[in-house]
Amino acid sequence: MSAGTPAQSAQTQIHNIGYRKYDGQRLGRAYARRSLYSQSLRGAYGLGRSAKSKVTPMILFAVMCVPAAIIVAVAVATNATKLPIEYTRYAIVTQAIIGLYLAAQAPQSVSRDLRFKTVPLYFSRPIERVDYVVAKFAAMATALLILTGAPVIVLYVGSLLAKMDFTTQTKGFAQGMVSVLLLSLLFAGIGLVMAALTPRRGFGVAAVIAVLTISYGAVSTVQAIADAQGSWDAVEWLGLFSPITLIDGVQTAFLGATSAFPGEHGPGAGLGVVYLLVVFALIAGSYGALMRRYRKAGL
Repeated sequence: MSAGTPAQSAQTQIHNIGYRKYDGQRLGRAYARRSLYSQSLRGAYGLGRSAKSKVTPMILFAVMCVPAAIIVAVAVATNATKLPIEYTRYAIVTQAIIGLYLAAQAPQSVSRDLRFKTVPLYFSRPIERVDYVVAKFAAMATALLILTGAPVIVLYVGSLLAKMDFTTQTKGFAQGMVSVLLLSLLFAGIGLVMAALTPRRGFGVAAVIAVLTISYGAVSTVQAIADAQGSWDAVEWLGLFSPITLIDGVQTAFLGATSAFPGEHGPGAGLGVVYLLVVFALIAGSYGALMRRYRKAGL
């Protein structure tokens, strides 16, 4: 190959632009997974995003906690000996707020990645499909646990300020936290699966609301009919077909809660095992469905 004419050689220049090999620490998959978890959890409350993104989650969080604070204030002022609501009952009563939060934040967590084709970008890093799914699932479950656990903590602190029986209140508090932990895992899985079905955030919101609302409305209606006809066994079995009634059944059977079913006909320990198995199956099934959804990086 010719070295070129003297004129061409005279025009040749070598520029040192400072490129050099990276010799720092390579943090790997674990760091990437933790970063994705942290980013997703912060995003669930609008942290690190625009002020507009913070409005909905923060308002819903306040709506969850304010009634608990009012209950505590009344209990302290009246020297009550027990709280007017059970720790395990609070999430059941406020299920509509929990559903709205999940409908707003689950699509924000996964639908945007699908819509803007950022999933392949995630997978171009040292992160695999399982890391993405675990990080998103854990972040949404944690966000829901914060939402549902905060008012339970407020109730517990208030009961201690009101000098209620420490042992009784601590036991109730522990039962309430176990209940909301199960609820958070179950709702996170269902919400993320519904949201991951479509890249359109609006469709994801509608899907989450439809699954939670229609299932609960249908089950509650049929349970009321069965209770009016004296079919109390049917009332217990029907609770298996809605996420919130599943949680109600588990905490009635194992956590000493008063059932919210018509006539308070909640399941006993025997049927409660079936409830618990269904809850675990839905959580595992949601994880499996998400893994299948993200089987291909180029979604």
